[in-house]
Amino acid sequence: MFAAISIEWIFLITMMCGNAKTSTQETQMKAIGYQRNGPIEVSNALIEFEADTPDLRQRDILVEVRGISVNPVDVKVRANIPVDKGTKIIGYDAAGVVKAVGSDVRNFGVGDEVFYSGDLTRQGTNAELHSVDDRIVGRKPNSLSFAEAAGFPLTSITAWELLFDSLSLKEGEGDNEVLLVVGGAGGVGSILIQLAKLLTKLTVVATASRPESVDWIRQMGADFVISHRQCLVEQVGNLGFVPRYVASLSGTEGHFPSLIELIKPRGHIVLIDDPSGLDINAIKSKALSFSWEFMFARSMYQTCDMQKQGDLLNRVSEMIDQGNLASTVTSNLGRISVDSVTAAHVKQESGRSIGKTVLEGF
Repeated sequence: MFAAISIEWIFLITMMCGNAKTSTQETQMKAIGYQRNGPIEVSNALIEFEADTPDLRQRDILVEVRGISVNPVDVKVRANIPVDKGTKIIGYDAAGVVKAVGSDVRNFGVGDEVFYSGDLTRQGTNAELHSVDDRIVGRKPNSLSFAEAAGFPLTSITAWELLFDSLSLKEGEGDNEVLLVVGGAGGVGSILIQLAKLLTKLTVVATASRPESVDWIRQMGADFVISHRQCLVEQVGNLGFVPRYVASLSGTEGHFPSLIELIKPRGHIVLIDDPSGLDINAIKSKALSFSWEFMFARSMYQTCDMQKQGDLLNRVSEMIDQGNLASTVTSNLGRISVDSVTAAHVKQESGRSIGKTVLEGF
């Protein structure tokens, strides 16, 4: 139904969440979360509860959450990550208004409208208020509602880092080269295709399996669309291409041998999903590069370049307001509630989700 999270990742997240700073204030807020990990179908898989208003660290801003979106990571955390005690607030993407700032905040002031994707080691965004490090926050696009803006951060950061960090491309590069995007109709694929066409000279071939997802990928700007339910090697070969770059966004385990066969020698494969096992030795004869993109790495390890995420979100915001980047939101399920967030998780788990699902604040 969805890719498994590695044992090492579960351990890291659980350890870090256990050490997260909690509030001792009496002020309460509404939140959606879980107390026991497991399937979404069970009773009380998600609950609404009263939580303490978050404290602020020195680089934190306190945001009144007015819009959120749901991503595969929301589903994976809720299904796989145990809670030692209390209730884990779910969610990462958010857009809202700054209500307070920490002592060392440099980028924002009270009243600013922002959007961001949070920190995997801290409490989530499915709440009335949320605290987040200002370095991973961008200014909300003026042309979008809060809910629609919340559909952008995680996918935009992931797609941007995949292109310019993992693949080490520079803007304007990629002439006469091909990027194959496996699983192009999801949230990340929808942004990746657009960024590749806007900021590089790459030819983009993307995969889809249903008529509606094929149409969606074409709307996002893919040059060619093929099916990931048919032979990738044959289809790419019929187009006359030998890709230098492959972004595998879903189903990597089943496609990996084909990706190795069809890519150029000294090409680069990047993935974002969690295959249970890959024969990495198989890439040696072509001297391929291989990497994961994981957008939470910078905040999880407090890297010295965390500000890059805030900067790229500001750039994305400008591109949206200039009309150069199209919204990938396909569904708004209304205000945050147990029922609406549950419905969003069910939709995400179906494997048939196109674009992004968003919700309004409480």
